[in-house]
Amino acid sequence: MKSFRALAFLLATVAAAGFATSAMSEPGVSDTEIRIGQAMPFSGPLSSLSVASAAEDAYFRYVNDEGGVNGRKIKLIAVDDGYNPAVSVEQTRKLVESEDVLLIFQSIGTATNVAVQKYLNARKVPQLFVGSASSRFNNPTQFPWTLAWSPTQDAEASIYGRWVLANHPDAKIGILYQNDDFGKEYLRGFKEGLGEKAPSMIVKEVSYDVSEPTIDSQILALQSSGADLVFYMSTPKASAQALRKSNELGWKPTQIVAYSSSSIAGVLRAIGLERVQGLISATYLKDPNSPLWSDDAAVKQWRAWLAKYLPAANPNDFLNVYGYSVAQAMVDVLKRSGSDLSRPNVMTQATSIDLTLPMLLPGVRVRTNPADMRPIKQMQIQKIEGERWIPVGEVIDAK
Repeated sequence: MKSFRALAFLLATVAAAGFATSAMSEPGVSDTEIRIGQAMPFSGPLSSLSVASAAEDAYFRYVNDEGGVNGRKIKLIAVDDGYNPAVSVEQTRKLVESEDVLLIFQSIGTATNVAVQKYLNARKVPQLFVGSASSRFNNPTQFPWTLAWSPTQDAEASIYGRWVLANHPDAKIGILYQNDDFGKEYLRGFKEGLGEKAPSMIVKEVSYDVSEPTIDSQILALQSSGADLVFYMSTPKASAQALRKSNELGWKPTQIVAYSSSSIAGVLRAIGLERVQGLISATYLKDPNSPLWSDDAAVKQWRAWLAKYLPAANPNDFLNVYGYSVAQAMVDVLKRSGSDLSRPNVMTQATSIDLTLPMLLPGVRVRTNPADMRPIKQMQIQKIEGERWIPVGEVIDAK
């Protein structure tokens, strides 16, 4: 009888140990911690966008101070890839295979995320809230473990196209686009927004390569074309160069920049806001520095959070709002995952989001489903007036 009891105790002990091992074997998850990884361009041509990482980490610290996610603290492990795809592959592999992270969160850059997309999907590692607006990251059939954040580039560009048709129907349009998937997708979406009038309205298209030190010759070509409206389908460095050069030339067409180049603190203030008055872009986030939101409860809460958790940050940099908001979406996914922090369940939660966030514009909602992995699908046109972006018109669905 004693032998039977001893055997039963031994089996129960082994089973319990096996359960505990199974429960704790999820990558990046322990009783006290959730480890998530991120490869960011802390150096290189997109370094200005890495401000978002500091905001995301600060929001996770706030959540941790409030008790974490279901009792676990979030640890963000952010590494530099310099916006170099080869480096991003190396760094992402280290995060997954050496740092043993649960998922990759909000790595910024189209080319760098493309470089690791197949690897992460093959290993079934969630690639969540990718910091790129490329439509490549909304492909649930081929890449079911990848989910982006912002409206896709072609959708954003189509909004500008429809705005130009409604407000500048006789415009002579010049286009500067980055000579890669980033720029070509904007080009395609903008032409779709213009519809059948695209061939007659577009008078000049010029491209540039990321490696080019300046784009002066491209701006001169656009000026010579007679264009009176130009769209810079470019990343922040090139957009800033284009705005500076057009100002140096005394050339003042109506100018449009992509959302990723619309940071007042990170891009435009260095040029001189007096030189970019009337500049057009689009957004889906509240501008906490706009008088429109001076009494908004969510903006007041954001300011209090920024002062406490990121006191050295520039409150004029929209990337601090961006990082705050995308981190909130990440926390929502982790909370809804409950005690099942397996990669498959985290992905299930990430593809079934339906929520509002406090710093999104009214009417903008975060929604995903397994067939459509675009969380943000609405934007509003905005214009620089004085030292602020001012919203123009209503929120538009980015289809």
